[in-house]
Amino acid sequence: MRVAAAALLLLALTPTRSETATFAGGCFWCVEDAFHDVPGVVSVRSGYTGGFVQDPTYAQVSTGTTGHAESVEVVFDPSKVTYEKLLDVFWENIDPLAVNGQFCDHGSQYRTAIFFHGTEQKRAAEESKKRVEEKLKTKVATGIVAAGIFYPAEAHHQDYARRNPAQYDLYRKGCGRDELLKQIWGVAPREQPKESHP
Repeated sequence: MRVAAAALLLLALTPTRSETATFAGGCFWCVEDAFHDVPGVVSVRSGYTGGFVQDPTYAQVSTGTTGHAESVEVVFDPSKVTYEKLLDVFWENIDPLAVNGQFCDHGSQYRTAIFFHGTEQKRAAEESKKRVEEKLKTKVATGIVAAGIFYPAEAHHQDYARRNPAQYDLYRKGCGRDELLKQIWGVAPREQPKESHP
């Protein structure tokens, strides 16, 4: 009995191994919201990456001159959700055909990209992109690039959809995001049951 209790205590004290995934899919409020309810995701935060300006602000990134893209950093438990599943969630929530923009947002800061962490993520990203191109029967604009420094966005941008649901819904509807996603993928992410994400 003591051995079993000790084993349980050790298991409880053993830190969960986590990995990081980084995606750019236009408005970071929307991309962040897409990953929040995925079981196995530990945390999601909005920010900026892919550019050359250190410690950029939202105002700077919005000009499109910093090289950064609005992005999200997803920390996940690989024993509960695979990176491949996160890639699926990413694709389902973007327009992969748009160049330097997403929905009603335009400029390089709203481009789509998968920022890979290591060779395994790079391989998985390339394979998933190939499958998307085969499904859509055309080349997609989404870049696959090595992850660099991720700069968290200002506090008022974090968890925006949950803290400001009315304003977020107005923005999302005004951009026509769900309508276009349904045209591309056959179903909008918000129409999919939450249980569809393992």
